[in-house]
Amino acid sequence: MASSNLKSTNQTARQIFKILLTNTRIKVSWVKAHAGNISNKRADQPAKDAMQYGQPYSLTKLPKLHIKGFLRKSMLEQWQTSWKNSDTGRKIYNIMPSVNLRPTNWIRENVIFFSQHGPFPAYLKGSHLSDIDYCSCGGIGTAHHYATDCILTVSWRMRKPIPNFEQKWLKRVANNSSPYKEFVGSSNS
Repeated sequence: MASSNLKSTNQTARQIFKILLTNTRIKVSWVKAHAGNISNKRADQPAKDAMQYGQPYSLTKLPKLHIKGFLRKSMLEQWQTSWKNSDTGRKIYNIMPSVNLRPTNWIRENVIFFSQHGPFPAYLKGSHLSDIDYCSCGGIGTAHHYATDCILTVSWRMRKPIPNFEQKWLKRVANNSSPYKEFVGSSNS
């Protein structure tokens, strides 16, 4: 690769080398051509378009902030489309339908509770790691069961939401708001 040759006189190669030296987070690696790598196909597309449609190559100087903003917006749009159309993560999607670059500040227990992926009999049975999905109290052992119903967890229990408002209740719990204001039933059963 010309950019890695310290003695190269090619001005573009020298600029690339300088950028790579100052930005250690950028990694360059060889990718086998025509191996079905979607990113490689995307990178080749502008060159193919230029050959097919005769678009001249131009080195347009754009401000770095403009490029970063454009890439961020494009990345977020692709991520949002993927998140919206995915089959996985639907329990979290129902709480957080929009992607965001800001961290949620969830601790491990929050992730386990909202995803319901953890040491719960129902999850273990669904993952074929156990034959039973019942809690010791006799109920179906889900995260929500332990949080709202189980007699073995009375001292940590939250009031159970009215079924029609469960998603709103979960969003309030996820945002550390009081889940009790509007969305709970009249009894604790």
